[in-house]
Amino acid sequence: MTRQERADLVRQRLQELYPDPPIPLDHTDAYTLLIAVLLSAQCTDIRVNQVTPALFALASTPQEMIKVPVGKIREIIRPCGLSPRKSKAISELSHLLLDQHEGKVPDDFASLEALPGVGHKTASVVMSQAFGHPAFPVDTHIHRLGQRWGLTKGKNVVQTEMDLKKVFPKESWNLLHLQIIFYGREFCTARGCDGTVCELCRRCYPDRKTPPKINKA
Repeated sequence: MTRQERADLVRQRLQELYPDPPIPLDHTDAYTLLIAVLLSAQCTDIRVNQVTPALFALASTPQEMIKVPVGKIREIIRPCGLSPRKSKAISELSHLLLDQHEGKVPDDFASLEALPGVGHKTASVVMSQAFGHPAFPVDTHIHRLGQRWGLTKGKNVVQTEMDLKKVFPKESWNLLHLQIIFYGREFCTARGCDGTVCELCRRCYPDRKTPPKINKA
């Protein structure tokens, strides 16, 4: 089976399993999604969704957030980890949105990635899920599954993103990002599957006997 054939198989099966996957992070607009994605770095979506109601009850717009002391933001988001860095970034990016973007989240990569605490993956999620622009956010989980399915040999998420974009149609990127996340959580977890257990791993490599080598992101 070629890499493209494996990609086509994966896409078809994920569409059958998750035809309309929800966005895992609770949010109401582009700003609250941006904050939630920022908080999700090295933290589970479940934990973020437990924390953001209190934060957004206090401030759900840049105009409201700049009035909240950084220490108060840090206190609320502490369960998400990295709270000193994240609270500072939330405050600073809120100021920048007001100073440079009329209080609105920009819908281009360069402007998003120029905001404090916003890397390419965070920007990709916002671009795809808030604005509908084609993007393929790759985190460590998608990086792992892409390698297990033989769609990439990328040594980092940047290379994996490039490889996945080559084998999947552009119009499918935004949906596939969510579908792969849900499949990885349900069937192809880091510990529950070693590349030989779940349905898609077995269908992509029916003769595989030993776990494949996975390049860490």
